[in-house]
Amino acid sequence: MGGPSDEDPPKLIESSPKDQSTSISPERIVLTFDEYVGLENPAKGVVITPKINKDLVEFIALKNTITVLLKQELEDSTTYVFDFQKSVVDISERNPAEKLKLVISTGNQIDSLNLSGSLRFPYSEQSEDYRNVLVGIYPLDDSTDVFTAPPYYLGQVDTLGNFNLTNLKAGAYRAYAWRDNNGNLKAEYKSEDYDFLPDTLNLDANSSDSAFFNLSKADLNPIKFLRTASFGKNFDVVLNRNPLQTQVEIEGLGDRIFYVQGDKRLRFFKKSPISDSIPLKISLKDSVGFSKDSLVWAKFPPSDRKAEKLTIQVNSGKSFYQKLSMELNFNKPITQIRMDSLAIKADSILIPIRKEMLSFADSSKRDLLRINLFLPDSIETDLISLIAADSTFQDIEGEVNEKPIQANYRKLKRKNLADGISGEIRGTDGKLVVQLISGKKEIEYELKLDNESKFSFSLLDPGTYSLRVIEDRNGNGIWDPSNYQTRRSAERVFYYEGEEQTRDLVVRGGWTVEDLVIRANNPSGLRKTEKKSVDNP
Repeated sequence: MGGPSDEDPPKLIESSPKDQSTSISPERIVLTFDEYVGLENPAKGVVITPKINKDLVEFIALKNTITVLLKQELEDSTTYVFDFQKSVVDISERNPAEKLKLVISTGNQIDSLNLSGSLRFPYSEQSEDYRNVLVGIYPLDDSTDVFTAPPYYLGQVDTLGNFNLTNLKAGAYRAYAWRDNNGNLKAEYKSEDYDFLPDTLNLDANSSDSAFFNLSKADLNPIKFLRTASFGKNFDVVLNRNPLQTQVEIEGLGDRIFYVQGDKRLRFFKKSPISDSIPLKISLKDSVGFSKDSLVWAKFPPSDRKAEKLTIQVNSGKSFYQKLSMELNFNKPITQIRMDSLAIKADSILIPIRKEMLSFADSSKRDLLRINLFLPDSIETDLISLIAADSTFQDIEGEVNEKPIQANYRKLKRKNLADGISGEIRGTDGKLVVQLISGKKEIEYELKLDNESKFSFSLLDPGTYSLRVIEDRNGNGIWDPSNYQTRRSAERVFYYEGEEQTRDLVVRGGWTVEDLVIRANNPSGLRKTEKKSVDNP
């Protein structure tokens, strides 16, 4: 009492069996330390590879010893690694033992093959966090995978995203990496990032491959039709998840029948009475590439149910230079617009809105209205407003907006804008999407390139951005996640990083930023590297 705190970790004095022992199949392992020790969550913290039945393993801490009771037969001619990580601590200050690992073999030699590599989270907007990230491999003839059972060999990723699985047996394997947030040594594709090597991993004495993973989330639940039902005078198709693409075929679509897409739901509206059921063909595609087709019979029965009120969301708050696209999202299809109640105000000037300035994003939905405006520099104003009186918009059920609408937009001055940003993308070709992301993590500017490596943005609002590139392999203009079932890797995503390895790109008014270089990160897969042995790293 009153003395200095103990900052030294416990040191291993001896082990039974000894490290690197061969031709043994012990029932227990005993580790002896230079001080009294305890255990912290050994069921999760102690990694044993190849995998054994962890439910049969018992860990006992007594004075200065740790005993591991295996309670099961080990495989013949197999090297086992007991990696205690930070599970063994001293009693006084809970300092963990360092580099505590025991390697033994039930055969006459120690397996010496290894798999090293690195990984990243390419679509993460935040600094990458490698806590709880694991890498595991499964024998090729194993019927389980990372979503159904723990791997045969398992390793932890370090704080820089690197890993090294050691003492591996020669053979053919499938390899995965994932963030194990719940500690069950498996991946949950609904909630955890993961990736896989698309090719078979063949380990032998001549192996010289390193692995690279790009982790992201991809929900592998196939999209499904759950049910259909009438909702008042309308017809609903309920889904298990939101589709990425929707195709609808029904008689009168865009004329007397319209639809909107809500949360896991398609709702169909009729403009005039329809007495009979009519065939409705729907084709859906989700974010991982699964598709589903269905033919149903749509019914629009009479109903006394009161119609839902019309609601509107406007993209208020945007900044623009000369060209502005105002967007109004409605919860139902719009059938009438009172043009005399709709205007744009610039200071004291009222700018009338003409019909040619209006367009619906989809004429079969009529739920997203765009108002396109060109405002030259001769109109000097900092703020413009979109103004709509009450009852300006009427939906397909006769409901109108009950309150006036005012949406404000900031007009930028040419003298305050950055002249431009330009650069080159290296390490990839084909279709690319280049995006400038604001500090609010919103896409402010976007370019789509087709077999080009050079990009250029001009007349930008000053601020701090990140510059992101999506390798758009299928040309759909968006990022596509991986699909394990079809062995499709996620599309690559990479960022510009400056000399200080930061993604922040400062854009100043009147400045031009040129010759930026964005380098593509490695694709998921194996790369040839110099052979390293466990004994001579």
